[in-house]
Amino acid sequence: MRAGLRGLTTRGRSFLAAAIAAAISAGILGERDLLRVAVLLAVLPLLAALYVGRTRYKLACNRSLDPHRVPVGASSRVVLRLQNMSRLPTGTLLLEDRLPYALGSRPRVVLERLGAQQASSVAYTVRADVRGRYEVGPLVVRMTDPFGLCELARAFPSTEQLTVIPQVTPLPSVRLPGEYAGSGDSRARSVAVHGEDDTATREYRMGDDLRRVHWKSTARTGELMVRREEQPWESRATVLLDTRAHGHRGDGPTASFEWSVSAAASIATHLRQAGYKLRLVTGDGVDIDATEATGDGLLLDHLADVRLDQRGDVAALVQRVRQRADGGLIIALFGSLTTSEAELLSGLRGSGATCVGFLLDSSTWLSLPERARFEAEQAHAAAALTLLQGGWRIIGVNHDGQLPVLWPQAGRGSQGFALRAALAETVAGAVR
Repeated sequence: MRAGLRGLTTRGRSFLAAAIAAAISAGILGERDLLRVAVLLAVLPLLAALYVGRTRYKLACNRSLDPHRVPVGASSRVVLRLQNMSRLPTGTLLLEDRLPYALGSRPRVVLERLGAQQASSVAYTVRADVRGRYEVGPLVVRMTDPFGLCELARAFPSTEQLTVIPQVTPLPSVRLPGEYAGSGDSRARSVAVHGEDDTATREYRMGDDLRRVHWKSTARTGELMVRREEQPWESRATVLLDTRAHGHRGDGPTASFEWSVSAAASIATHLRQAGYKLRLVTGDGVDIDATEATGDGLLLDHLADVRLDQRGDVAALVQRVRQRADGGLIIALFGSLTTSEAELLSGLRGSGATCVGFLLDSSTWLSLPERARFEAEQAHAAAALTLLQGGWRIIGVNHDGQLPVLWPQAGRGSQGFALRAALAETVAGAVR
């Protein structure tokens, strides 16, 4: 009963207030009929509170999402199945599923009656324009009387998680620098040979063919050494994502950082499908490898969570990459850089890697005065020139840049020299 009284709606409380006012008026005026009206007004919400408060429905709820992982801008279908486990029919039920603000308004459904052992399903769709992980639920069931005088809410604790991943754009096939392809169906071999007399060797093991003994290495080391078996070359690629907050501009889904995240997802997916052994490194601490077992899901899930780092710096990013220098191909997505930051990044070429950088001019994501625009363009050109001089292949990106259009530039060996000359002339003109 107490729970029912606490659940009185505004209408039910108004009935009680009207009953008290009518009773006081009846006492002052001496009107018995008015006292009968007061009793009636008081009994109705009390009976409703008793009815709702003593109701003990046994309800079971099941929620399913199809699919659980969607790209930005896509929809997922949520199906709620509510079953009455008791032998008594329910009254009117109001269902409300709690959602984060980014998924839209909370869906509300009214079930007039749910019979004994009966089940009913309702469905709705959710859509997010911002990547991330979102909790769908819990479901709140509100029970009320036919007059709407009392309402009680009961929640189911179960929730489901919806992962909104970055938009993945298909990319054209491009022969990339640092890609080693063999003839026929096989890839090139990775036997490291430093000279005719320095073939890759290992210690002799029981059962090795004596015809594979490398006598010069044996004489030099004093132990029996054999030639290593050739191993297939694994094309390696590292996708590097710059998460420095001061390197990006814009807000919401159209910010320069969101362009970088979507580009990283597209490039990583494209390279992994092309057979690369892929590594993803971000400025906020993510360092993962994609395998056949994890597929693209692990990469995309991490990119769904990546956020701007207010204290991020290029030195930490370079150090993180160098902790495990795999060589091969490095494809980086940078926000705006200073020349000193570009000099630090030039050090990544020292590991023997082929470096391709998408350098965003994040100032184009803002409306700037003419003088500020000119200064931003000069700073962008100076950083690009520093990277080019450090051996990077640089592709400039503006606000209207589209990755499928820019991607073929990653495989053009001569474009770096043309861009270097143009940038050198631009910087020289600015100095004069």
